[in-house]
Amino acid sequence: MRIGHGYDVHRLVEGRKCIIGGVEIPHDLGLLGHSDADVLTHAIMDALLGAAALGDIGKLFPDTASEYKDADSLVLARRVAEKLHECGYKIVNIDSTVIAQAPKLSPHIDNMREKLANALCTDKENISVKATTEEKLGFTGQGLGIAAHAVCLIEKA
Repeated sequence: MRIGHGYDVHRLVEGRKCIIGGVEIPHDLGLLGHSDADVLTHAIMDALLGAAALGDIGKLFPDTASEYKDADSLVLARRVAEKLHECGYKIVNIDSTVIAQAPKLSPHIDNMREKLANALCTDKENISVKATTEEKLGFTGQGLGIAAHAVCLIEKA
């Protein structure tokens, strides 16, 4: 069994969609990034890659590569799951937390879990998604960005 940790953060800006966990969240601002900037999916992918000692998403999907411009992070997550499978690993569980003052994420969490489970070829019961605010402290609390942490456990299949 192997443990991995992932962290990601993206700035909130006008004129972009706010996609978190593969779900488009209604919000005035969206997340800035080379891909769709799905902060939650990015943190989860980094946790999985780290657990298998396969680097990180910057190594696998560099932001200098045009083919990843505006890429759907769930498509990239499926590629991470395939890479894990090729190396003989399966996902035991993932626990994640999104840190955002706004928008309110609780109504979307079940849908996020479902989309992530589908992309990662695992059961929804293996994926936990939580959301919290930082009580208006720091860049997330001031509404300047959204961050996500993820930990995972993988094992040899």
